[in-house]
Amino acid sequence: MTQHGYKQFCPLSMAAEVLCTRWTMVLMRELVAGSTRFNDLRRGVPKMSPTLLSQRLKELELAGIVERKEVLGEKGIFDYRLTEAGRDLRPVVEAMGFWGQKWVESRLSLKNLDPSLLMWDMRRNLNPSPLPEGRTVIQFLYQELPASKRSWWLIVEKHGEVDLCWYDPGFDVDLYVSTDLHTMTAIWMGVLTVEKAGTKVTLTGDQAIGRKMQAWLGLSPFAVEPKRAA
Repeated sequence: MTQHGYKQFCPLSMAAEVLCTRWTMVLMRELVAGSTRFNDLRRGVPKMSPTLLSQRLKELELAGIVERKEVLGEKGIFDYRLTEAGRDLRPVVEAMGFWGQKWVESRLSLKNLDPSLLMWDMRRNLNPSPLPEGRTVIQFLYQELPASKRSWWLIVEKHGEVDLCWYDPGFDVDLYVSTDLHTMTAIWMGVLTVEKAGTKVTLTGDQAIGRKMQAWLGLSPFAVEPKRAA
């Protein structure tokens, strides 16, 4: 935990000492969203070093916000789950996110592009209901990115999991989505729709799946908040 602090008895300053260290609230977003394994948390905070992630998890554990439990049958593997105090922070995390969606200018948000985080968020918010029965494979192609970050695959089981791959999983692709990272991020944030993106999004393959993209895509949980800042 921070060694300096505010040296005030005010409950707000005491809470800020716990929660306002670098990356802590972003990590809380991942925990509130349901990530419990270290590697899943890393995928939600891809620019946070593993060392700092470990440190912040230990600090949250000491603060009584997170509890660490070894996974049965998996030696050395731990789950990080929110305690009652941690779960009580959900409305705080959500309120900060909605405030940012409402008042931070889109052009500022859209300077912080990250394909890893975008695809990870899309994976966990995707809505399989409009998709066909069985497996659907959707490949996203960000043509302007280097080869290592250009292609991403979402493998959707209608009544099961949604998996994200950054390498070819070997399945036939049902729909190719070719676009640029800025456009896809704007759609995800609710600043733009698939329809309004027009020719910036090219859909190749099963057109029935393509026509329903806005429905199955899912958006940022904060996208429902109307923008007040341009």
